[in-house]
Amino acid sequence: MYLYGKNVALELLKNPENIEQIYLYKNFNDENIKTIIQNKKIITHYKEKKDLDNIVNGNHQGIIVQVKEYQYTPLKELLNKSFLVILDHLEDPHNFGAIIRSCEAAKVDGIIIPEDRSIRVNGTVFKVSVGTVNNMPISKVVNLNRTIEELKKEGFWIIGTDMQGTDYKKIDYSGKIALVIGNEGKGLSHLVKQKCDFISSIPMYGNVNSLNASVASAIIIFEAAYQRK
Repeated sequence: MYLYGKNVALELLKNPENIEQIYLYKNFNDENIKTIIQNKKIITHYKEKKDLDNIVNGNHQGIIVQVKEYQYTPLKELLNKSFLVILDHLEDPHNFGAIIRSCEAAKVDGIIIPEDRSIRVNGTVFKVSVGTVNNMPISKVVNLNRTIEELKKEGFWIIGTDMQGTDYKKIDYSGKIALVIGNEGKGLSHLVKQKCDFISSIPMYGNVNSLNASVASAIIIFEAAYQRK
């Protein structure tokens, strides 16, 4: 997997064990990054700008880092945790990256995504998350509904998010909880919504009747984190 940009590179270089090699523009002038790379003794290839442009389609800022593919966490390793987020077929990598960043900042224990019809951890997700994906266990499961049933058996309360529900500030987020964030366009799937113990809703006061998935999830995630302090 190829990741790029100076900020992303700096984040990766903090824990370089997943870095396979680095491609640098031959006139790359960030001496701080170059020194770190040299000190870490990472294989580096100096390239023309056009060569870097052929590797990735984006503003690489003269640096591309090739890393090992992301390793997902087995679900069983999350069952003994107490604060999880479930993404119900999220599709936008920018939303996924932003949610990962919020989860890491709020000390969420892990994220669960379905294998089918869902975004995966890729270069865009990593870049938007500003590298926090490395600190966030993510489990990929075959069936969300069965997973929710398994979480319930382990004592989790399942809290969905939807426009029609209880004011998010009036819900108790203590104990073992799993927040469920729906698809950007369709929201929660019917069966997943039925399995939720509570539905959390953010009151709208203006003309807009909904929020971006990553914005809405951040508001509720941090309310939960605040209560859990």
